[in-house]
Amino acid sequence: MNFEAPLTSLVWITSLISVAVTYVVSALLIPTLAGDPTLWWKLATIITCGTLAGAIIPELVKVFTSTESGHVKEVVNASREGGASLNVLSGLVAGNFSGYWMGLTIVALMGIAYGVSTAMPLGLMLAPAVFAFGLVAFGFLGMGPVTIAVDSYGPVTDNAQSVYELSVIENIPNIKEEIKKDFGFTPNFDRAKHFLESNDGAGNTFKATAKPVLIGTAVVGATTLIFSIIVLLTNGLTTGVEKLSLLHPPFVLGLVTGGAIIFWFTGASIQAVSAGAYRAVEFIKSKIRLDAGAEKASIEDSKKVVEICTQYAQQGMKNIFFTVFFSTLAFACLEPFFFIGYLISIATFGLYQAIFMANAGGAWDNAKKVVEVELKQKGTPLHAATVVGDTVGDPFKDTSSVAMNPIIKFTTLFGLLAVELAIELNRSTSAVAAVIFLLIAMFFVRRSFYGMRIKSGIV
Repeated sequence: MNFEAPLTSLVWITSLISVAVTYVVSALLIPTLAGDPTLWWKLATIITCGTLAGAIIPELVKVFTSTESGHVKEVVNASREGGASLNVLSGLVAGNFSGYWMGLTIVALMGIAYGVSTAMPLGLMLAPAVFAFGLVAFGFLGMGPVTIAVDSYGPVTDNAQSVYELSVIENIPNIKEEIKKDFGFTPNFDRAKHFLESNDGAGNTFKATAKPVLIGTAVVGATTLIFSIIVLLTNGLTTGVEKLSLLHPPFVLGLVTGGAIIFWFTGASIQAVSAGAYRAVEFIKSKIRLDAGAEKASIEDSKKVVEICTQYAQQGMKNIFFTVFFSTLAFACLEPFFFIGYLISIATFGLYQAIFMANAGGAWDNAKKVVEVELKQKGTPLHAATVVGDTVGDPFKDTSSVAMNPIIKFTTLFGLLAVELAIELNRSTSAVAAVIFLLIAMFFVRRSFYGMRIKSGIV
């Protein structure tokens, strides 16, 4: 049974209906705008670029993460002889290739929007291309409800399988007879497990499809916010525009700095996961003892494991928030056009890092699912290798990649306020503030690793 087919149909039906409604409503509401009878379909076409992106990107994600995809099968095949090492390398390959194709797709759709914007009447607005990019983000967000719906499907299927396993229903004496008596059918537990695991594979795929769509909305939307800051700093593009180039060194330095923040954030978020997982496993090994008659841990022990994981998640979140907060203030105070370069860099690096990590994680996850469901090789060395890949992939796809979305949005939104405040300060005050804020940010950067280190007998 193909559990992905109805979800794919849902996304495409929603997209096509949205496109049709966009053109109809545009024709009814703005048949003539600024004296131009063609402007309604031009604006509708630009919005359609974003709407279609919400359907095309999931199709590309499936190429790299679906249980039927060649990349996932490559991860499985690499694991047969190469074990966990080649499993991890093959997953990295899938993630990197996905960044190429999705990046070009986003560029192509934004390019179409730009091309249509060039046909708008001269003098209608200050920057038609930037306005077009904003409408692309609007079209992206129009697919938000269905994107969230298919994304939510993943946790539901995942938890359904977990509930089944934790219920240990197969080991309850006379359970088949009891179900037959109460509900009128004889359960087939092997078939049930197969469907649950297959459905979980579809859920993994569509969890992966949502992440690039959401990060795409953040990046495309960020272009509009960054432009608003540029308009502020250049008095409506009348002065200082020449500073937005390679000839202005602070702007170039800002382009380089954004990447540093993205890679630090990736490391900090994974470090929080690693430290929390270590402490949880340490507790499990030292405290939880399953005797011959017990099949699962006590509720109290389970609660303690959840508590440990929650504590480390909260500690990591605090370090990350304060670093991003004070870094934004520091760079806004340092030099306005440095800050513009920084924001552009954050969005660009963040886009590709998020796509790479989300799809690599999805490939590892579903490679394990292929071994469990299609190959029926649980408990084998092949399965053990794919479990390692899945463990590596969880913080990739479920922590770092998804959190890139709020990092980009917060930095650009808060940055708009921060740079407005910074330009009101005199130059010396602004420079001192930049140094102070940067030192505070660096304190939390250091704390995000050294304060979260795994402490053991090894120095």
